[in-house]
Amino acid sequence: MQDNQFDLTGKVAVVTGASRGLGQYLGRALARAGADLVITSRKLGDLTPFKEEIEALGRRALPLELDLRDEASIRAMAPKAIKHYGKIDVLVNNAGCNVRKPAVDITWEDWNLVLDTNLRGSFFVAQAFAPHMIANGYGRVINIGSVTSVFGYAGIGPYCASRGGIKQLTMSLADEWGVHGITVNCLAPGWFKTKQNAVLYENPEWVEYLKDRIPLKRPGQPNDLNGAIVFLASDASAYITGQTLLVDGGISTGAIRATTAKK
Repeated sequence: MQDNQFDLTGKVAVVTGASRGLGQYLGRALARAGADLVITSRKLGDLTPFKEEIEALGRRALPLELDLRDEASIRAMAPKAIKHYGKIDVLVNNAGCNVRKPAVDITWEDWNLVLDTNLRGSFFVAQAFAPHMIANGYGRVINIGSVTSVFGYAGIGPYCASRGGIKQLTMSLADEWGVHGITVNCLAPGWFKTKQNAVLYENPEWVEYLKDRIPLKRPGQPNDLNGAIVFLASDASAYITGQTLLVDGGISTGAIRATTAKK
């Protein structure tokens, strides 16, 4: 057993949706822990700045095009990643999208966009890498959920459905692939500011409302995810599978005061 179980030197990790936001937070943490990366986006050119950033850290980064709503795109991406490095040790299913509307205004197309991307896409990306990991007898699959994997929020019904599905999918794949030495876990961030939700943070009243509900009294910062993603990608989590790890500042406790006094 290696002295530092959190060391990812020699490991190769795929991070989907790495052109912005959480995907870049997670990719940086894995690279700093020693991993080389495969980074994906729908538009290959969007990955150039992040590729250069990872290489400046002394790690390798292979940018690949990936559209989670296109089966052929998924089927083409996985072999390219495997061929380039010779192996894939870690998959971070991060790419996703959201539609913010009242439930009565959600269209058929809205529903399909979110569920096809967040849930169906994540499944088929995992499926594409599974035979390789099974053959190697090793793998770390990390599905990115959210606090909505366990909580419901108004105005984002399809998103909540997709993230709840990710939690259940994680448990199913963990049960099926554990015999092959593959762990499957869900990393569920709470409220982190990203390009996807940045408009919400422009409202000071909403930010104060959010902070009041979080026991740690602040939204998440990029570095708050570093330890969790490295842990789940590393040998330190070898006996953990099928779990959902919430990194949410405690908002999933319910965060509703039972008294009128603020602490």
